[in-house]
This record gives sequence, structure tokens and C-alpha cells, in this order.
Amino acid sequence: MATRKRSGSGSKRQLKEKVVQLYETLFRGEDIAKTSSLFWDEFFLLKPKIPHIESEIQKITTDKIDLIRNNVTLLFSKCIETLGHEHSIRVIYAMQTLCALVHSVYLRSALEDSNIINLLLNPPETEQRMQILFHHIHSFLSGESSESLKNLSLKLLLIFVTGTDNINQNVLIEFLMSASLFETLMQLLCDPKSRHLHGHDVVLFLTVIVNYKKNENSNPYIVKLSMVDDELALNGYGQVITAALNDFCRRYNAQHTEAQNGSWLSSLTNIVGNMFVSEELGVKTQQMRANNALLLALYEAIHLNRNYITTLAQTQTDTSAPPSPSNTLQAGKTTPDLASGTIEDVMAQTTNLLVTFFQYCSIVMQDTKTEGGANTVKLCFIILSCIAEDQYANSIMHDISLTFRVRLHRLPMRHRKLISDCLTASQPLASTLLDLLIEFLMSHMMKKLPIELYLLCLGIIHRLLCYQKKCRVRINYPWKDLWTALIAVLKFVVQNESNLAKKMNIFELCLKILNIFNLFITYGDTFLPTPGSYDDLYYEIIRMHQVFDNVYSLGNFIKCLFFN
Repeated sequence: MATRKRSGSGSKRQLKEKVVQLYETLFRGEDIAKTSSLFWDEFFLLKPKIPHIESEIQKITTDKIDLIRNNVTLLFSKCIETLGHEHSIRVIYAMQTLCALVHSVYLRSALEDSNIINLLLNPPETEQRMQILFHHIHSFLSGESSESLKNLSLKLLLIFVTGTDNINQNVLIEFLMSASLFETLMQLLCDPKSRHLHGHDVVLFLTVIVNYKKNENSNPYIVKLSMVDDELALNGYGQVITAALNDFCRRYNAQHTEAQNGSWLSSLTNIVGNMFVSEELGVKTQQMRANNALLLALYEAIHLNRNYITTLAQTQTDTSAPPSPSNTLQAGKTTPDLASGTIEDVMAQTTNLLVTFFQYCSIVMQDTKTEGGANTVKLCFIILSCIAEDQYANSIMHDISLTFRVRLHRLPMRHRKLISDCLTASQPLASTLLDLLIEFLMSHMMKKLPIELYLLCLGIIHRLLCYQKKCRVRINYPWKDLWTALIAVLKFVVQNESNLAKKMNIFELCLKILNIFNLFITYGDTFLPTPGSYDDLYYEIIRMHQVFDNVYSLGNFIKCLFFN
């Protein structure tokens, strides 16, 4: 008669992996020197269990931190020492362990408000250890190391610079200030293969580190980024940003096209789905916020480096130098005529950073009701303000020989035809930018008026007009669209004055609009395309005189209310 084995939960003891046993020995605070002379030889031959390292460090209670401090410091030092080993597996495992250890200690330090240096390093040897670590990272990034090791090196750098909420309180970044990594990172952006694999991490690292003690003039990364004049490096930097924004636009276009091509049943489900639109907006906001780091990278480059402006309108193709990972036009294929192309044709063509950025702005500015969405639009408008302030950027955008067709997305609204996007004519980028800004003015007049965004938007328009007036540049643009939008905003503000005036300074908004009209009236003959345009301006002002009269009356009323 066959006997049946009992299969209770305690019948077999679960075996622990060797590396887990070593972790437990380390984080119990045992003396490693007494444990085994081969402890570290075995340790770096075993594949790290990253979640286990993180959980072990998070489980350590406050009263036991002093007990395990020596072992954590020893582990950190041994990892750095192993980075110089000739065995590549040991080096990879040491780097993986370093990433997990530093990340976990940063999290623990934030909870305990303790000093990360005292937990990872002994004060007498802190500077020496960090110099050795960054020397190894420099060697990995600049040498013939494997791509996985380069990726881990950049991951560790990102962990270092993003370890604290306030970057200026991150004491470990001070050691990065003396490490000569900037030139090495720029070389990664110059090489097409390295840029494709590591470009995002490189740009993200540079963006974060240039904000360390930004106002103290002691950050060498700020100085070096502002002085970069290598066209390959600047193009590489821009192509990383373009690729990310272009990918976002492509995914949005794909979802939008799928929704448009749906059947009547999908239309019905869309109507029902609108009841849950907040969830959809939340997902889109998360997607937008994922690109905020690269938007900040774009801002830093434009703000710090004037040479970077030259890359904004440079067409990126497979045959251009340097090649871009985001190219869509394959070598050997001819470029179709975009003047008569469809939206799909235009989206399939080569692009540049400004074209992609304008399309991206037209998507993200549809969501200003959430705090995250409003912050993203604000960052976009600040970038556009920097571009509109630059003489060279303006000359590019107003160059009639540089024309592009850009797909600008429009917010669905009840008072206009259901056209969710607009493919602009082939025109200078300044005209496209004006189209974008007019769309914002017309589509965001609401009870909770985003006045800060309106002021930024009007500031960009004012800068463009000042350039046109100063340089006597005339673009063939339907200026009536702008005048109509500005008057519509004035009319909205006056009609809702009782509600808006309680929450914001509406007169600052009105003043900016009136200043723009005064610029047209006083200097319009220097930049309006034809004498007839001047006639149209006066006709529009006279036709809508009631709006201006109401603004004047409102101003007088407030003046009498406060000064009499």
C-alpha cells in the first residue's frame, strides 16, 4: 500500500539564496572580518537582489542604525573598490549594488532626516572615496565599456542628483562639482548610437545638476553648458528633446485618429465616456509630466546657451549631421510635396525642434484645469518667451524662406465647428506661433481664468511685435484674427468683472492688451503687410468701440472708488 506524503506548509523549509544570506549577515551588523575571509569574493560573484537590499535597509529601526553603520560604509567602500576589478561580472554587480544601496539610503535619510554621508562614508575618507568613484564612472562612460555598464553609471549619477527634494541640500553633489564629467557626457550626445541609448539620461542629469546652487555662481556645469559651441553636441542635445516630444505627439495623434475613425457605436461610448473624462485627463497629465524634465532641459539650454538657438529650426534627417534616433524619413527616399500633403504626410516628414515643440504646446495647453497641466503650459510659455526675446530666434521664425506646415491641435468647443486640429499652411514659424497663441486666447476664457498664462501669452505676442517693429519685418499674416481674439478677451473680462476682480488683477491683463493695440496704432505702418491692413485695424476698433468704452468706464469707476 503506497504511503501518502504529508504536504503541510511546514513540511519543507524554504531555502534562502546565498546572496540573501550574505545580505542578512551584513544588515544584522555582524563583524564581516570574523564571518569568512572569502565573504567579499563570494559577494560580488552573486547576482544582486535589488528589492532585497532596499527592503533590508528600510526595515532597519532607528536604534539599530548605529549597529549596522560600519557594515553599510564597508559595503559602499567595497563596491567602489570592485569597480576597478578586471572581471566584468564583478564590476556590473558592484555597480548594481551601488545603485540600490545609494537609492535606499537616500530614502532612509529623507525619513530620518539624517546625514547620508555619515551613513555611507567615514568622514576622513569621504573625499577620496568619492573621487575614486567618479574616476571609475568617467572611465566607463568615456571608454569601451559595455552599454549596460554605461547605463548603470548614468543611473547612479541620476540617483546622486535626485536623492533629495531640495537639490541644494544634497551634500553629495558637491563632489560632482570637481569631477570632470561634462565633456564626457557631451561626447555621448555627439555619437548617434550612444545618444540613442543614453541621451535621455545624459540630458536629464545635466538639467538637474545645473540647478544646483544656481544663484551662487559656483556651479561649473552652468558655465560649461553656457559655453558649448560644438554643433554636434548641441544638435545631439536638441535631438534627444525632439525625439521625446515627437513620440508624445505621435501617440496622441494615433489615439486621436483612432477615435475619429470609429463607428457610431464608438461615438456613443465616447459620449458615455465623457462622464469619466477626469480619469482620462489624469492619464494624459501623467504623460505630459513625464516630458517636463525635457521641457526644463530645453529651457536651460535656451536660457544659458545662445549658440543653442541655432539648432531650433535645423531640420533633422538621417543624412544630416549628427543623425537623429527620431528620424522618420529614410535615406534614399525623396521628400513629398508638403504644400499639398495631408496631415498624415506632414506627420511622416522630417521635423525640427520648433515645429515639434509648437505641436506639443497645442496639445498640452488643452489642459489647464489641473495644477500639473497648468504648470506644464506655464513652462512651455516661459520657453516661448525666451525664444521670442532672442534676436536670432526671431530672425529664424520670420524668415520667409523657412516655411513649415505644422499640425496644431484645437480644443473642442461648443460655439465652433467640431474641428479638433488644424494643419497650417506652409508659412514662417512666427505665423504658426501666432496661430498657437490666438488659439490659447480664444479657448481658455472661463470663470477660473488662468490669468498667469494669459499674461505670459500676451507677453510673447508683444515680443514678436516689438521685433517686427524694430526690424521692420512684414509677414503676410491675417492680423484680424489676432485683433478679434484680443477684443474677445477684453469683452469677456469686462462682462465677468464682478467675478474675476475678486480673484485676480484684471487691469494688468487689460493693460497688456491695450498696449498691443497701441503698438499697432502707433507703429503698425512699420510691420503691417499692406496699407489696407491699417484700414482693417481702425475698422475693427471702431466696429467694437463699445468694448473699449466699457474698459475705459471700468477703469474710471475703479479710480473713483479708490482715490476719491
